[in-house]
Amino acid sequence: MKKLIKSHKLFKALSLGVILAAFAVACTPIKRGEYADGSATMYCDDGFRHILQEEIEVFEYQYPNSAIIPFYVDEQTAMDSLLENKTQLVVTTHELTQDQIKYIKDKYRRVVRQSCIAVDAVALIVNKENPVNTLTLSDIKEIISGKISKWNQLAVPDDANIRLVFDNQGSSTVSYMREKFLGENGKISDNPNAFAQKDNAEVFDIVKKDKNAIGIISVSWLGADLSEAKNVPVEKRMADYAVENDTIATNLTTEVKILKVANPVEENDYSTVAYMPYQAYINSGEYPLFRKVYMISTATGSSVLNSFYQFSKGFIGQKIISKTGILPYHMSARMVNLQ
Repeated sequence: MKKLIKSHKLFKALSLGVILAAFAVACTPIKRGEYADGSATMYCDDGFRHILQEEIEVFEYQYPNSAIIPFYVDEQTAMDSLLENKTQLVVTTHELTQDQIKYIKDKYRRVVRQSCIAVDAVALIVNKENPVNTLTLSDIKEIISGKISKWNQLAVPDDANIRLVFDNQGSSTVSYMREKFLGENGKISDNPNAFAQKDNAEVFDIVKKDKNAIGIISVSWLGADLSEAKNVPVEKRMADYAVENDTIATNLTTEVKILKVANPVEENDYSTVAYMPYQAYINSGEYPLFRKVYMISTATGSSVLNSFYQFSKGFIGQKIISKTGILPYHMSARMVNLQ
C-alpha cells in the first residue's frame, strides 16, 4: 500500500511572511480566560478534516484576530511533527505515552495537554447497487485478513473480488482496523485486494463508482448536517451553535450505502441485531467500531493554539462536533433522529 501525505490549501490567502511567521506560535500576553490573537499551524489526521474545518472557521469568526493554519496528513506524520516540535497542536486517535510526554518535557521544556474531544466511528460503505446490507465483526475480520476475498463468499451471486479501499497507509483508520482485527503486528498490506488512496474523499468517490468496493472511512465524512450547514452564513451557524438544546438530529449521506454491523457475542446473548453508526449507537457501544479522538497540545497558555485547544473542548466546539455525526466527548448523551 502506498503512503502519500498531502497538505491542502489554506483557508485564507496569506502572504509568505505570514505563512513563515505561523510556524512560531504567537506569544501575546493575555489574561486568564481571554483568547490570544495571532497565527499558528497545527496538524490533523485527514479523517477528521470536516470536523477541524468547521471548528477553525467558527473560531476565526468569533476571534477575528486569530488564524489557525491546518495541515491534513496521516496520523503518524502528525504525531512525529509534535514530537519533533514542528507543531504544538495535533488531532489524532492516540494519546501520547508517558515516555513521549517526558521526552517533550525534557527536550523542549513544554507541558503536554491532551483531551478526548470526540468519539468517532469507523464506517464501512459500499456502492448503492451493492446488495449487501449487513456484516458481522467476524465477516469484517475475514475480509481484512483476505480469508473472504470474493463477494460470493458473502452469499452474493457475484464471483468478483472484494476491493478493500482505505485512505493512506499511515492513517488512523488503517491503524485502528489493523490493531482491532489483525493485532498490532498484522499488515493489511498483505491482503492483495486492499488498496490505499490519497485521502478519505478519494475513498468516498471510488465507492460511489465501483460496486465491488468496500470503503473504510470515518463517520465524520458521512454526516449530511454539516455539509448542508456550509450553505448557511457563518454568523447564523454561530448563533445555532450557541443555543443549548437537548436534541440534535443528524442524518447520514445517501450517496453511498452505509453497512450495518452486528457483533453476536456471549455478552449480548449472540444477538444478530446489526446497527448503523448513529450517535445513539456509538454512545451505547452497540455499534462496535468506535475510537476516541484526541487533541494534544504542547502550546503555552498565552498562545493562539492553546486558545483553540480550549475552544474545541468548550460548548460551541463540542456542538460543532455533534453536527458531523460522531459523538462529542464533553457533552451529555443526546437522542438522535434515526432515519
